[in-house]
Amino acid sequence: MTLKQESLYGRLENLSASEYEKPPKNGRLKRIGEIIGVLRRYDALRGMSPEKLCKILQALGPTFVKVGQILSMRSEILPQAYCEALASLRSHADPMPYSTVLNTLEHEYGRNLSEIFDFIDRKPLGSASVAQVHYAKLVTGESVAVKVQRPGVREMMAQDIAIIRSVVKLAMRIGKDSQLFDLKGVVEEIWTSFRMETDFLVEARNLQEFREFTDHFAYMDCPKVYMSLCTHKVVVMDYIQGIPLAHTRELKEEGYSLKEIGTKLVDNYASQILDRGFFHADPHPGNIIIRGGQIVLIDMGIMGRLNAHTRNILKDIIFALAVQDSASIEESLLKLSPPATAVSINRANLLSDIDMIVSNFATIDLEDLNMGEFILSLLQLMQRNGLEIPSSLILVSRALVTLEGTISEFIPDVNMVEIIENHLKENGMGKGVKKEVSSLATESLQATHSLLESLSYSKTAVKQLTRGNLKINAELVGSQTPLRQLSYIIDRLTMAIIIAGLFVGSSIVYYARIRPVVFGIPIVGMLGYVVAFCLGVWIIVDSMRRNHQLRKKSRHK
Repeated sequence: MTLKQESLYGRLENLSASEYEKPPKNGRLKRIGEIIGVLRRYDALRGMSPEKLCKILQALGPTFVKVGQILSMRSEILPQAYCEALASLRSHADPMPYSTVLNTLEHEYGRNLSEIFDFIDRKPLGSASVAQVHYAKLVTGESVAVKVQRPGVREMMAQDIAIIRSVVKLAMRIGKDSQLFDLKGVVEEIWTSFRMETDFLVEARNLQEFREFTDHFAYMDCPKVYMSLCTHKVVVMDYIQGIPLAHTRELKEEGYSLKEIGTKLVDNYASQILDRGFFHADPHPGNIIIRGGQIVLIDMGIMGRLNAHTRNILKDIIFALAVQDSASIEESLLKLSPPATAVSINRANLLSDIDMIVSNFATIDLEDLNMGEFILSLLQLMQRNGLEIPSSLILVSRALVTLEGTISEFIPDVNMVEIIENHLKENGMGKGVKKEVSSLATESLQATHSLLESLSYSKTAVKQLTRGNLKINAELVGSQTPLRQLSYIIDRLTMAIIIAGLFVGSSIVYYARIRPVVFGIPIVGMLGYVVAFCLGVWIIVDSMRRNHQLRKKSRHK
């Protein structure tokens, strides 16, 4: 049935747009009453089992399902049996009425739907607790998937998170258990995830950005998004018709190699996380389709981002893990925490814990390897030793755990670490000069930051001195030679900083390709390099001359 044949513009049997935009009446108190009612129905106060906890969370709705999914990764908070049960949670829900879908689309677009869609299938392709997806056909002829947010879900989830925050805050005032601080982190993770998942324009932009990434890989793809038809509550993208990744028998019948699919998927994930720093954070089988020899990733509601600093640390950890170098892993983990935190760490205990993880993990094949167990052990190790855990690393760990479960049947005799290590080696070839220049620029920048930090401390000391709060006792023995030497050192240090600044600035100009350019090299950048080189040579020559004079004086004495 086409939209032109269907009456869309009466109020059917469903709520009006203005009604389903409003939060539930009586607000928070009513929601608290609903939560208490669910807890009573399942007799929560008379004991809890993993199965009962799953049923309670599902009954409480999408926010609490998300809580369960996150807690399934946190065995430092819950026993392992509960984590395993919660890992099976998926935010499935009963389908929305077709009329609700049409009303939502009508409200979002504010115009006759027959101007946009020629057909919208009554039967949903999938129905989750946050949204529902329908097959549709545009008036221009394209087959699309239309993802429609459930009415009121955003308001309800925001309300649930506010309630959970209040409960955790109250509990933290009463007790100082470290697990309560962990729960606070879980709540903040839910809030971040909520903001991404319930704003569909974020997902639309993610699809657009990820599609640009997949253009570099012949074997990867993701749906094309129709930005002009996307709103905060609707996403319209290409309809992907293929073989779901979970249908391994059908894949084999079509001539696909499961090992090749698994290997390419892991290799591409290494590129997403370590090269691009923009990765699909929920790679479960339902979000991966094989079509026309390509691996197609769908549902970009939750995407992770890693800055260059964290990516480099992860690369170091992977290389160190492959050769079972615990000391290098320790250094990498310390870099993830602020310097003040790292100073107070008991490094002997940290290294001992890392040794245990490395010995249990590095040489195990994927068939016997529980990637989730390793990731959780690493996070627990960091927490146990007082190291700060970046939220981006938690998202990476969740994604890798999901990926491991997704492809365990595809490459059971291949070590995942080996695939990622090979990826890093292959992508590091042929980039020696550029990488070295980038490394030198980074090191120069770090040295400049250190100097600025020292100047900041000096500023504090001067303030204390001018206020009479700082006293300095100094005694100079002998001639003025020490002062002259100190002055010389400061002069050379200042010159070195200028050279480093010129080098960093010229590198930025070089990579930005700022015009004018001669032989592919920006003139401004080249001048900076030349000046830095000349100053560097001058410092070397002057130092050699000064050393020669000092040796000459010492011989005369």
